[in-house]
Amino acid sequence: MRSPAHPPDAGPRRAWRSLGAWLLLIGVLASGLCLDLGLKHWAFSNVADEPVSNEILRDSKLRIPPHDPVPVVPKLLSLHLVKNDGAVFGIGSNQRMFFIAFTMAALAAALVVFGRWTSSRAWLAHLAIGLILAGGLGNLYDRIQLTVVRDYLHMLPGWTLPFGWHYPRLLGGGEEVFPWVFNARVDSAALRSSSHSGWSC
Repeated sequence: MRSPAHPPDAGPRRAWRSLGAWLLLIGVLASGLCLDLGLKHWAFSNVADEPVSNEILRDSKLRIPPHDPVPVVPKLLSLHLVKNDGAVFGIGSNQRMFFIAFTMAALAAALVVFGRWTSSRAWLAHLAIGLILAGGLGNLYDRIQLTVVRDYLHMLPGWTLPFGWHYPRLLGGGEEVFPWVFNARVDSAALRSSSHSGWSC
């Protein structure tokens, strides 16, 4: 008598059907969002000599009070407050509604990738997507509530390009290796008075 045929192994389920995958995604998203907003609040309350109010952030005519960068890791990372009203390298300044719509579309796309294109066992992918969603939602909150994104991390402060090279004018024209505050462009005037620009979807 022939044994009953066994159905072939269908493999792991799609993530959208896995409770564990959803719990991991939501947990990482919630933790990352709280950390992102909490660090922004702390930085904009403590790095400058006086707290940066929401009125300063919302009004394009008001500037962040001048302040010295605060070293976190010497020569590697410092804190410097910047109002970011653009996208990558300051491109797209003052296009707030476009970036709100773009961010919402990007967040929706990330959820589609999670649900349809990852398996229930792809926890590294779910971790990465959760962090991406947290950062996107943090920036979306800033754009809706404050009209700008709050940036404050300056990588490799003081490092310059070799041989007197400069970046193209489109990217600011500076000679620093990383002349942006966490993807926000910072030129010498901005480093002295803390002003504008940036990245963030």
